[in-house]
Amino acid sequence: MSAIRLVTVTAITMLAFAANSLFCREALASGSISAASFTLIRIAAGGLMLALLATSQIRRYGLAGSWWSASALFGYAVAFSFAYNSLSAGSGALLLFGAVQITMIGYGLWSGERINRWQTLGTVCAIGGLVWLVLPGVSSPPLGGALLMLIAGVAWGIYSLLGRGIKRPLLATAGNFVRAVPLAVIVYLLFSTSEPASQLGITYAIASGALASGLGYALWYSVLPALTPATAAMVQLSVPLITAFGGLIWLGESITLRLLLASAAILGGIALFVLSKRPT
Repeated sequence: MSAIRLVTVTAITMLAFAANSLFCREALASGSISAASFTLIRIAAGGLMLALLATSQIRRYGLAGSWWSASALFGYAVAFSFAYNSLSAGSGALLLFGAVQITMIGYGLWSGERINRWQTLGTVCAIGGLVWLVLPGVSSPPLGGALLMLIAGVAWGIYSLLGRGIKRPLLATAGNFVRAVPLAVIVYLLFSTSEPASQLGITYAIASGALASGLGYALWYSVLPALTPATAAMVQLSVPLITAFGGLIWLGESITLRLLLASAAILGGIALFVLSKRPT
């Protein structure tokens, strides 16, 4: 893959990841759809898109993935949707991304990984930024939504850890999405409102599932072999910032000083951890 194509596809992928937050927040804030309906449509649309992209692999190897991974994927998706009932796009993406990275860092420490003083400082900064962001205050995000988004981040971190080392990630992701559909149906039956979703809300949910999730993940897997682990982690630091500015331009949300300072602490701490990692 040429350098220009690599940069272009990577940039499009980060935009797709940020679009997930923007689509979900706009759909829920406008009252176009309920969180339960959004979750079901998003997972179903994502599963269909990924199954179409992996058709040849499915015919050859069968449906991959596992129920453990599908449960983690479902936990992320449902907590993500309900969290955006009250969070802004930017604060939600920052909480999600921070929780994902801290979960994976925490797993490394628990499994015996040793870190140096700079990585320790980075971890402290990232966790401190997350804690400060959710502490009560005039500009702090609603606590209920923040906790749900942190749960979503932990679930996505677990999903990522469960998927390490899989040989056919696109095929496995398609299988996990398909398995998550019946779980999403249960949540829909339990929590969906009596008011039907509008055409706009359904469109946002399909775009989030089929385009931002399905195609986004497919593009990401296509560029990952050309990126070092550190580079892959670093480029994802752009997602919360893209989301925050997307919310400012598209949704009319404000970027508070608290969000900016928390972003600097969380993303800066994660960047310090990644860049200070010992080569293996």
